[in-house]
Amino acid sequence: MYFDELRLGMKVDTAPAIIEKNKMMEFARDYDNIPLHTDEEYATSSHFGKLIAPGIMSFVSVWAKYLEVDFFSNELIAGKSTKIEWIKPVYADDILTGKATITKLVKRSERNGLVEVSIDVYNQNNELVLKDVTEAIVKCRTKINK
Repeated sequence: MYFDELRLGMKVDTAPAIIEKNKMMEFARDYDNIPLHTDEEYATSSHFGKLIAPGIMSFVSVWAKYLEVDFFSNELIAGKSTKIEWIKPVYADDILTGKATITKLVKRSERNGLVEVSIDVYNQNNELVLKDVTEAIVKCRTKINK
């Protein structure tokens, strides 16, 4: 959708993203190689009691599902920023779903506007596990004068 077609409060839900243990550990070894994500014995003695997924992996797993239903499609020019807040741990085999809402619209010029999308991510127990706020620059519909 073009910036001009977007409205505050528009919502979309994502398909479920399953945090598979083997993928979780592979991601952790490659990008967040700390014992809390990779060493089961260590994790058992931690505050969490077992391995937890890297926070970024939890986010990108849901983000990939969001992109299947995103608001902008080909009208996206670029991402501007993202802020993630982790609320609860995510474990292997958790099933995450996102609820995305347009929370801010700012027209920047005749050509584009800034869109803020807030995504609340829940696990299979309907517990909020993370919140993300992403800003994107989106094309405006160009008007052709005849």
